[in-house]
Amino acid sequence: MTAGANISDPVSPPPAIPSADELIERIRKYFPTVDADYVRRAYDFAEEAHRPQRRQSGEPYFGHVAAVAVILTELRMDVATVCTGLLHDTVEDTPATLTELEGLFGGEVASLVDGVTKLGQMELRSKRTKQAENLQKLVVAISSDVRVLIVKLCDRLHNMRTLGAIPRPEKRERIARETLEIYAPLARRIGINRVCVELEDLAFKHINPAAHESITRRLQLLRDQHSQEVAVVSGAITDKLGAADIEARVFGRQKRPYSIWRKLERKGLTFDDIADIYAFRVIVDQPDDCYRALGVIHQAWRSVPERFRDFISVPKPNNYRSLHTTVVGPNSVRIELQIRTEAMEAVAESGVAAHWRYKDSTYRYDPDAAQAAGGDPLERLRPFVEILNQGGDPDEFLEHAKLEMFADQVYCFTPGGDLIALPSGATPLDFAYAVHTELGHTTVAARVNGRERPLRTELHNGDVVQIVKGGVRQPPQGWESLAVTGKARAAIRRLIRESEREEFSRIGKIMADHAFRREGRALVEKDLTEAISRLELKDVEGLYEALGRGRITSTGLLNAVFPGRLDDRGDAVERDLIEDKKARLYVRGRGLTPGVTLHFAECCSPLPGDRIVGLLVPERGIEIHTIDCERLAQFEQGEMDQWLDLDWTDEAGAKAVSMARIKAVMHNEPGALAEIAKTVGENRGNIANVKTYKRAADFFEMEFDIEVIDTRHLANVLAAIRMCSSVVSAERMRAEPGEQDE
Repeated sequence: MTAGANISDPVSPPPAIPSADELIERIRKYFPTVDADYVRRAYDFAEEAHRPQRRQSGEPYFGHVAAVAVILTELRMDVATVCTGLLHDTVEDTPATLTELEGLFGGEVASLVDGVTKLGQMELRSKRTKQAENLQKLVVAISSDVRVLIVKLCDRLHNMRTLGAIPRPEKRERIARETLEIYAPLARRIGINRVCVELEDLAFKHINPAAHESITRRLQLLRDQHSQEVAVVSGAITDKLGAADIEARVFGRQKRPYSIWRKLERKGLTFDDIADIYAFRVIVDQPDDCYRALGVIHQAWRSVPERFRDFISVPKPNNYRSLHTTVVGPNSVRIELQIRTEAMEAVAESGVAAHWRYKDSTYRYDPDAAQAAGGDPLERLRPFVEILNQGGDPDEFLEHAKLEMFADQVYCFTPGGDLIALPSGATPLDFAYAVHTELGHTTVAARVNGRERPLRTELHNGDVVQIVKGGVRQPPQGWESLAVTGKARAAIRRLIRESEREEFSRIGKIMADHAFRREGRALVEKDLTEAISRLELKDVEGLYEALGRGRITSTGLLNAVFPGRLDDRGDAVERDLIEDKKARLYVRGRGLTPGVTLHFAECCSPLPGDRIVGLLVPERGIEIHTIDCERLAQFEQGEMDQWLDLDWTDEAGAKAVSMARIKAVMHNEPGALAEIAKTVGENRGNIANVKTYKRAADFFEMEFDIEVIDTRHLANVLAAIRMCSSVVSAERMRAEPGEQDE
């Protein structure tokens, strides 16, 4: 049993460029049968290739790649990965080629170098605006071999250690911020905590040097003042565990500056408010010993109940396992403790890198060892690949990926007992998409802990969530406020894009058919081939989509199909178009989705039963107005192709719930509002919003947004409201022309 006062930085830079023999000896400590000649050849090749080059600090460039290789040995990586660390810049920065590397060192190393090289090439062009594309390429590279990411993280770590050599402060800050926003979270994602915390601290130092210096100075004062106390507490814990016959290694550790800064920011604390600057780690032999040690410590000192977490029973998604507790220890000092086994410690510090094993005279990734340690940490990268597969532009991908990387976790269960880890603030809709994308697409309701709850309900640790499926693949209305995870939002946006393409194509086909009928011709798709070429489109579906989106007009289509049309007929065609206003396109609307290609105008709030007309708004879809909407006058002189006669589907009147706005003049007397609310409810309406905009001593005017089924339902509600004793008048409201433009 041992106790220590403090621990050093887990990954520390070497004092000088190591020799080939020193590097080989580092590997031999965990891989006794290492092929020393192979490593030496890689070392000599990289040294020779980089010999003419210098870094901005003036030091030999080879020192950088050698340092990356050393960090990889500290993570106990396999020989191919360490040699990749030595060679990772040769293809990018020297005359060496991948073919040459493959001939000298084999396909495995060449493939890894190729992956890292591609990341380096895109990073040379990296600016803040390119960050999203960089992350996409990074995910593509690491999805095939996580060692590419590990080499890249070690490369970034050494670059951050030497970032001060870059003279331009704005470039230092850009690199530091990218490190904090992308690389450190990725290191945490695969569990390599020792690299993550150093990247965070180094980035913090360059992004906010004043805060970093202040916290570092305070920590040094505390270290000077309390070093003896740390030793006393470590000794006390050791003695208590020894008396209970528990073998343990106990040591104290000081929290990192960036960790403290985040707590100050997140909780609005001062430095003096933070009680857990020091924490203690208790390392035991077996998982059972973790719980025994916890019992001993809780019996010896009073625990702080809200600070206990069991990550052994419910590991973090990156396989981190440990018991966390806080007790009021000797001299009434609050003590934060982490209790874990040696195996758990290795995973906590090195994550996926902890699962490379010496076995059968080889040293390679051991999936069985990873599974025994609590699961495959590579699973933590799967959400990024899934988000990438959803498509969308790079900025959208970056938004979703950051949602995944930065959120704290909440742990929920399926009815069958499977654990689903989600970011804090996640909802049942996020849960559904985490289980399966198709389940998310068809979610209509949810039960949380056996009770039906709204889809916007925030989930908490331990919740059991049951998803109720529907039969239609479509996101619920207002999904933006229902989904917070990157995976869910990316999947929904892809579904919307797919629906848009299908629906715009459907609209475009109807418009094309109508345009041909207006010319007295039948639409035959094979006749569109030359027009597709003239319009520089790919195929007939692309033509229909462009027509439906308003990128081309029906007139433009006809001119492309019949090139001499205007020359032959002259102004007659234009007169025909104007006279044909009464024969506007008739669309039933079936199969078009509200919020995707159908949008109900707020100015007139159309209800089932109203006569309606559609306006084709480019790239947005069909905006639906009532036939008597005053805003339609603005479009009278517009392109005739924009007008669409619409009708309600049979389902609309039976299933839809729409919003109508009512203006009421009421007597200013107690109970007036309650009377209207009761009346609306009794007539199966629902008041969604109320606004008072004119008030006097005897009367006041109010607006009500009321959910109704159709115009007949609205008429019934209005009639009932007018019967209220407190109501002087009530009528359906329309927006004034131009009001919606404000």
